[in-house]
Formats: sequence, structure tokens, C-alpha cells
Amino acid sequence: MRKIDVNEAIDKARFGSFQWTVVVLCALLLIADGYDVFIAGTVLPTLIKEWGLSKPQAGALQAWALFGMMFGALIFGPLADKIGRKKGIAISFVLFTVSTLLTGFAASPGEFTVCRFFAGLGCGGLMPNVVALMNEYAPKRLRSTMVALMFSGYSVGGMVAASLGIWMIPQYGWQPMFFVAAVPLLILPLILWKLPESLGFLLRQGRQDEARRIYARIETGERLMSDDTLVFTETKGAAASVAELFRHQRATRTVLLWAAFFCCLLLVYLLSSWLPKVMQEAGYAEKASLMTLFSLNFGGMAGAIAGGWLGDRFGLPKVVIGYFAAATLSIALVGFGLPVTLLFLVVFIAGATTIGTQILLYASVAQLYNLSVRSTGLGWASGVGRIGAIVGPTLGGMLLAKELPLQQNFLIFAVPAAISTLAMLAFAFSHARRAEAATLVTA
Repeated sequence: MRKIDVNEAIDKARFGSFQWTVVVLCALLLIADGYDVFIAGTVLPTLIKEWGLSKPQAGALQAWALFGMMFGALIFGPLADKIGRKKGIAISFVLFTVSTLLTGFAASPGEFTVCRFFAGLGCGGLMPNVVALMNEYAPKRLRSTMVALMFSGYSVGGMVAASLGIWMIPQYGWQPMFFVAAVPLLILPLILWKLPESLGFLLRQGRQDEARRIYARIETGERLMSDDTLVFTETKGAAASVAELFRHQRATRTVLLWAAFFCCLLLVYLLSSWLPKVMQEAGYAEKASLMTLFSLNFGGMAGAIAGGWLGDRFGLPKVVIGYFAAATLSIALVGFGLPVTLLFLVVFIAGATTIGTQILLYASVAQLYNLSVRSTGLGWASGVGRIGAIVGPTLGGMLLAKELPLQQNFLIFAVPAAISTLAMLAFAFSHARRAEAATLVTA
């Protein structure tokens, strides 16, 4: 009789068809999630015109979905620990697709806001559960690459929203954009059939037979014998408080990472919410303005995948600094009335270095803290980032209401990217100094 640690076995296993199934299904879920998040930016110019909204009102309208995302992560994360990762994912998926569908029937800003809040709850619940499931089934040597690949689905969803908006809104109005959200429900039976439950959850529940059936699909190179027992070991330190994040000479680096998270998500949601509207007001055609949202998300997909590869080779701090510096320059350039082709290129770079940088920041947090406080570190950094996500659309509406020149608006929009660049420069310097001091102590 053997006790087989499923974590060790997965780390040593070949990345086969079973894991590819998890990647593809999770990516499909994130495509639907990304569509739901970025659809708001495509319909916003039409809503402002149809409902006579001021820019601050429109920004607040966008922010309610982001409030929902914040609460969704808080509610559905712990819920999935009790009912299972798969059920948590399915409930979140149904909640945001149905709520997005119902948004198409909204006859007033109030009804729109309520539907968007509930859609945000579902989106916020889906993301952490999908990431956790992907992390569990990806071998450690490929984990960052697979998560980045899966995350690219989020940007694909944004590209789909922009593409459909170009064709659909001028002919049929904004409502059908939300009706389309019902289409992903067609994959729900596939998700329920093919997406595996978390092995850790099954083993904690004592469901050995179900765990064995899933484990048998993983290409470990060893046959599971009838008397073998699967175990799921977790290394747990003492319960970590937020104060622990500031101990052991980590205070400065913690604050700097939080600043980068806040600014990064502020930029992502500021640009995704307001870019098409601002481009229309600057004189670009409606199709061209919606294509900027496509370019932003296409850049996000490319930036996430390239960032993971570059980070493994040159070190995360260097890549993140380079990304934020490029974001500062590219966002500032958007306001200079560029020719359409050059505009798309600059927006592509802005997307790569803002949307794509999120994953690199999560990896930076994971590397800073030891295992006993890592979850706490990730949770607090993500929470601070969510505040930035809520501030972004609201701040954008307030700034645009002042009717400043286009160039001045984008110079202001570039400020958070510049702050992030400086924060990560200081982080890299502090990190290198601590590492050098640790080397001298052990020498």
C-alpha cells in the first residue's frame, strides 16, 4: 500500500491531454468573463447619448460592476472551499452570463446598474476559482506559462466585444451586445461534464473514488494500484495577519507593490471603459474608436504571454519596470492625434504593458513572501488593486467632464503608469539590496 501525494505527482507528470483540457476550458470561461467586463466600454458612448448621462454618471455606472467583482471574489472564494471549485465556477459563470443577458433589457440607468453589479459578482467569483484550479493541475515547471496562456482568454473576450460592437451597435443598437452573452451558456454542459473538480477538495472531503478517477487521467507514468491511497499535503504556517506582510524588512517593498497594483488596475479599467468614447470625441470614426479597444486587448494577450517568457529569462523586476515605462510613453502618445494605423500600434503597446502586467505583478508578490504568508500577500495586493479598478472609470469620468484638450487628458492618464515605474524601480533596488545583504550574511 502506497500513499501518493497528488501535488508531487502532478509536478512530475507529463503535461498531457488532461491538463490541456483544463487550460482550454478555463480559457473559454475567461473569454466569456473578458467579454462581460469589456462590453461596457463598447456600449458606453451609445448609453451616454441615449440616456443623456454626464461623464461622471457614466463613470459611476461602470464602477458598479467593479464593486460587484470585488464582493464576488470575497463571497465565492470561501464558498468554493465548502462546495467545491467546480460548483463555485459553474455558479459564478451562470450568474454573470444571465445577469449580462438581463442587462440588455435595462430601460434605465438604475436597472442597468443593478444588472451590472450582479454580473460583476459572477465575474469576481469566477476568476480566483479558475486560477486556483489551473494552478492545482499545472506542473510547477509550467505553471506560470499555463496561467498566462489561460489568462489570454480574458483579452480574447475583450477583442470579441470590440469586434461585435463595430458591427452590431451601428445597426442594431447596444442591447444585442448583452443578448450575445447568453451564447456562452451553451458550453455549460461541457464544463459540468469535462472540467475536473479540485483533487484537494475531493480528498479533504474523503471522496477517494472520485479523486482516483480524476488522478487516473493524469499522465504520471505510474499505474494506480487498488490499495494505493491518494493524499493532498499542504504546507501551512501560522495564521498570517496583514501585519506579517510588513515584518522581516518587507514593509517598503509591500507598500511599493501595492502602489503598482493600484495604479495598474486603475489604468486597465480606465482605458477599457473610456478609450472608445474619448477617441470618438477626438474625431476618430466610430469603427476606428472601437478598434482601439480591440488593439488594447490584443496587446494585453501578447503582453501577458511575452511577459511570462521574458520574466523567466531576465527577472521579473526588470521586465515589470520596462513594461510600465513603455506604458507611460504609449499612453501619453495616444493623445497626440496620431494617424489611425500608428494609433492602433500605440494602443497595442499600452494594452501589452497594462493588461499584460497584471500577471507579472501577481508573480512578483508570490516571490516576495514565503509560503506561510503568500496567500495573505496575494489577497491584500489584489484587494488594493480592486480599489484602483473602481477608481479608474470614476476618475476618468470626472476628468473628461472638465473637457480638457485630448493631449492633456492622456498626459494625465499616463501619470499612474509613471508612478508604477518609479515604484517598481524602488522595489527592484530595495529587493536587490536585501538579496545582497542576505548573501553577505550566509557567506
